[in-house]
Amino acid sequence: MSCINVLIQSGFSEDDAYALRRIAMTLHRWHELECGDGNDYGSWTIARGHKKNGVFEYDDAGTPFLEYHSHLENKARYTPMADRERGAQKRLTKIMARYSGWMAYVQGDPRGASLYVLRPGDVPDDADVSSYYNRGISVYK
Repeated sequence: MSCINVLIQSGFSEDDAYALRRIAMTLHRWHELECGDGNDYGSWTIARGHKKNGVFEYDDAGTPFLEYHSHLENKARYTPMADRERGAQKRLTKIMARYSGWMAYVQGDPRGASLYVLRPGDVPDDADVSSYYNRGISVYK
């Protein structure tokens, strides 16, 4: 059974179920790019920070840049990019606010699902959600 059907059967509207799936796909691709990629000519990754006097300074709360390293040069190039992660997280927060008692967990390892939706009771009181998120509904492609 697809995650869309499970979400709908759990009480999410069809529009919200599809929106959650799109959010999960956006976050999954973002997490892949944070880990980096490359080819015969260079490698790239997403880095957060800002440029100051021509020098890039890393800052986890900063603007996202595509950091590119050419295999032929010994320097990095930084190109600003749209912050799809924060946009997806804002949409996720708005959707989850409509479902009392439910919560979302974003898992940043691109080897698995990026988003889990947790039912009331999936996480014991006073427990760390990162230890129980896999009890929830895995939202995936």
